[in-house]
Amino acid sequence: MKAVVLVGGEGTRLRPLTYHTVKAMVPILDRPFLEYLLRHLVDHNVDEIILAMGYKPDSIKRYFTRTHSFLPKLVYSIEPEPLGTAGAVKYAEQHLDDTFFVLNGDVFTTVNLTAMLRFHKESGAKITIAVTPVEDPTRFGVIETDCQLRIKRFIEKPRRDQVTTNNINAGIYILEREVLEHIPSGKRVMFEHDVFPKLLSAGEPLYAYPIDAYWIDIGTLENYRQLNCDLLTGKCPYPGSETATLRVPNDCLVHPQARFHGPVLVGEKCKIGYGVQIIGPTVIGAGCQIEDCAIIEKSILWQRVTVGKNAVLKDCIVASNSYIVDSSGLEGVVVTPEHRTP
Repeated sequence: MKAVVLVGGEGTRLRPLTYHTVKAMVPILDRPFLEYLLRHLVDHNVDEIILAMGYKPDSIKRYFTRTHSFLPKLVYSIEPEPLGTAGAVKYAEQHLDDTFFVLNGDVFTTVNLTAMLRFHKESGAKITIAVTPVEDPTRFGVIETDCQLRIKRFIEKPRRDQVTTNNINAGIYILEREVLEHIPSGKRVMFEHDVFPKLLSAGEPLYAYPIDAYWIDIGTLENYRQLNCDLLTGKCPYPGSETATLRVPNDCLVHPQARFHGPVLVGEKCKIGYGVQIIGPTVIGAGCQIEDCAIIEKSILWQRVTVGKNAVLKDCIVASNSYIVDSSGLEGVVVTPEHRTP
């Protein structure tokens, strides 16, 4: 089985975190987001993964060249220009020869892909679209089905009076290869706006697969925070993500007078000084230095962050290589290396 992962662009809704870091590579706990997605595919017997991407592909290639032991075959399909969700899959057509998955590269989920594939084959679908319920479907594309889950209608960002279901497109598809024949080459084409409605109008069998598993789109700062918190607290139990009140590697230097109130995850080779308080849910990335009497609460620090003496961080996200000066007081902000704290 093969899968195409739509790695996507720069992640404008995650700025300023994605000025220098590709959205797919933002850290979730102690590893890049994309690694979770690829591991999930491998767990469901996907033996070839095509990464469809165009924005800053080098950092992704470097990382998975070093960290590839868990992967089967990984193929890079680099678009010369943004081609949209369907156009990107069409561009990777040479690598596809049978039924395949397509996943948006900013969706974190524990959906049972094996069960979804079984449903797809048993229903005789040309396309199967995973759907998930949300509280406010007006911000998404909703999908109406009949009692056999065959899709009847797509409504993109409906008004309140148009809402007939709260099931939205979850960004996870199974396609038969002949669907590619309906996608023009070299053009920007979207599954949601161009391909799915066209095939539905032509009478092709499109089915919805309801999922009750964990699902979140990490494309916003709020959701990015939420995913880290859910993994730390065990709300989203995930294979390979060990939930514990406190995780501190043996190679860290932690002063005996430092205090932790979990859940807290600390990365490798960190230095944590006298009188430091770290209050969870908090993530401290690898190579961070937390100096004496600093307080960090409900925050996410990426790698190689320095927090000065007596600094206080609450509900913050701090990008790699940032420096928080002594006695700073920050709450609810995003800090990058370009922003020196006062």
